[in-house]
Amino acid sequence: MKPGKHLALTGIAITGALALAGCGGSGSGSGSSAAELSVAASYMPQPVSADMAAGFLTITNKGGTKDELTSVTSDSAGEITMHETNGGAMEEVHSFEVPAHGQLVFKSGGNHLMFEKLKRRPEQGDTITVKLKFAESGPLTVEMPVKSATYNPSTGH
Repeated sequence: MKPGKHLALTGIAITGALALAGCGGSGSGSGSSAAELSVAASYMPQPVSADMAAGFLTITNKGGTKDELTSVTSDSAGEITMHETNGGAMEEVHSFEVPAHGQLVFKSGGNHLMFEKLKRRPEQGDTITVKLKFAESGPLTVEMPVKSATYNPSTGH
């Protein structure tokens, strides 16, 4: 009877060790299963209005899990809302998915950020600090340069 109990306990211990090894391997190391977020190409065209501006950027997720941009804040604006453009109509949304192994792009004529109730009108050469908050990942702080009102990133200026 004792040898059978010992064998059963050994089997449980091995099964438990394998389960723990499987958990550790998928959540750490290469990080390929978790969202891996970074931001590039951020800018704000110099606003023509004293109290409202648009902002654009690209969020890249190199990880294997999607995440969700849930809010954007800045000390420069009273409020920042997120908008998508469908068929020429702008609509406020409360979150955007950042797909696994993909990008969320905010660009002129498409998804964009609206900075409302500006505390002062940003001028070309200024930098606006924004904080991006996500459903799963920690927040990202981004320095957004203010470009000329006619800046177009596809042409470089």
